[in-house]
Amino acid sequence: MSADSKASPHVNGEAFDAKQALDPSRAMVPSVARVNERRVARGFWPKIRRVAAKIPFAGDALSVWFCAKDPATPTTAKAMMMAGLAYFVLPTDAIPDVLAVVGFTDDAAVFAALLAVVGRHLKPKHKAEAMEILERMKRQDD
Repeated sequence: MSADSKASPHVNGEAFDAKQALDPSRAMVPSVARVNERRVARGFWPKIRRVAAKIPFAGDALSVWFCAKDPATPTTAKAMMMAGLAYFVLPTDAIPDVLAVVGFTDDAAVFAALLAVVGRHLKPKHKAEAMEILERMKRQDD
């Protein structure tokens, strides 16, 4: 499908024009946000425990987790953070995590993009909590 073509008229109830800006009122669908929150609640800690030593962005993932759980974080930022965390915990993604070296590059790209968009909401306390958890995980592995 090219940028000039229209998607199915069933998308958002009308034709989608790729050249038009997205309607912000439809950007964060509550039902999707709830699904992401449930997915992250079930899968984040088991996965981060398994892979924290293997991925250089573990601190970022944990910081985003703590920021998303902070009541002071705006709802739209939380929804975007949960979407990024949900991608991280999905058992299937663009590049399978079991592939050595390149398996987490898509996850790292998602976190880089996420931090570029909502990174201003990460506070020093979120980063400190993340570093504390990483240090604790490292001590348990030793």
